[in-house]
Amino acid sequence: MNELISKRTGNSWVGGILALSVFALLVASGCNSGRGGADVMAKVNGRKIMAADVDKYFRSQTAGSPEQPTAEQADSLKLSILRELIDNEILMQRAEKLGLLATDEEVEKKLSEVKAPYSPEEFAKRLQERNITLDDFKRDLRRSITVDKVLNKEVTTKINVTDADIDAYYNTHKPEFNLIEPQYHLARIIVTTIPAQQVRNLKNDKAQSDAEAKKKIQMILNSLDAGNDFATVAMNYSEDPDTAANGGDMGFWPQSQLQRSDPMTRDAVLKLKPGQYTGVISLPLNPQTKQIGAYEIVKLISKEPAGQRELNDPRVHQAIHDQLVERREQMLKAAYYDVIRDQAKIDNYFAEEILKNAGQQK
Repeated sequence: MNELISKRTGNSWVGGILALSVFALLVASGCNSGRGGADVMAKVNGRKIMAADVDKYFRSQTAGSPEQPTAEQADSLKLSILRELIDNEILMQRAEKLGLLATDEEVEKKLSEVKAPYSPEEFAKRLQERNITLDDFKRDLRRSITVDKVLNKEVTTKINVTDADIDAYYNTHKPEFNLIEPQYHLARIIVTTIPAQQVRNLKNDKAQSDAEAKKKIQMILNSLDAGNDFATVAMNYSEDPDTAANGGDMGFWPQSQLQRSDPMTRDAVLKLKPGQYTGVISLPLNPQTKQIGAYEIVKLISKEPAGQRELNDPRVHQAIHDQLVERREQMLKAAYYDVIRDQAKIDNYFAEEILKNAGQQK
C-alpha cells in the first residue's frame, strides 16, 4: 500500500519545483483526510482496518511457499483477505449490538481444545510457522467464536426442515438411494517412505526413510491394538494429505472400485467385519522393483448391501435432513451477508488504490 502511494506522489518530488511539490502534498493530504492515513486499508462504519492486519494474514498464508507471489498475485490475495476482514468487522459490530461477543472463558476453552493434541513446544512451533503470536491466535479465536454465535442466532436457528420436506426430497430423488452394488465405508492411516513429501497431520510427524516408516506404522498399529480411536490416531499421525484431517475417512467405495484397488488392500478389506481394521499393508512404489513406497492400515467402518434404501431407514432420513439444512444454511448465509453489507458503510481504500493505479502498471 505504501509503495503504491509513493509511486503516485513520487513524480512531484522528482520534478524539483517547490510550488508543484507543495500543491501535490496538499492534494494528497486532502485525499487521505477521510481515510485516516495511508496505513488504513478500509473502514467499516468508521472503524479502521489497518494494513498491518492485512499484511499479517498475507504473511501467514504465504509462509512456507516455495515461490513468492507476483505483485498481481499479492494484490489479489490481499484483496481477498481484506474482503474477509471487512465481513468479519461487520459481524463483530453486529455482535456488539446483539450482546454476542465471545467471552474470555469461551476463548480460553476453545484455545485449550485446539492445543490439546500438541505439546507446548509443538504448538509454539506451529504458531511460529504461521508467523503469528499467541495473542494474534486468541484474537482470531475470539472473532471466529463471535461470528459463529451471530450466524447461529441470525441464520441457523431460523432453518426448519419438516418431515414433509424430507418426504418430498426422497420421493423426487428415490433412485439415488438405490445401491446397485455393495458399498464399503473405509478409513485409512498411511505412512510413506518418501522424505520430501509434505504432511498435514496434527503432530506434523513424517517418516524420513523406509526404516522410520516401518517403525512408525508399527507404533500406530500398537496404539490401535491398545484401544486408541482410529480417527484420532489418523489425525495425529497419518501422512495422507487427503484424509488425515478428517480422521482417515475415505468415504464409501463401491465394490467395483475396491476390486480395482491394490490387490493386498482389496483382499485384506474383504476379510474385515464392520469396525475391524487390517494389519500393516505394504504398498509398492514400483511393482517391478518391489520397492515399498508406503505402509497403510485400513478400517472398514461399515458395509452397505446393494438394494433400495427406504425412507424409514434412520440413516436415510438423517442424511436428507442434514443435506437440506446445509443447502438452506448456505443460501441464507449468502443472503444475510448481502443484507448486512448493504446496511454498512464500507470504504475499501485498497481496492480504490488498485483501480487508480491500473493504467500506470507496466
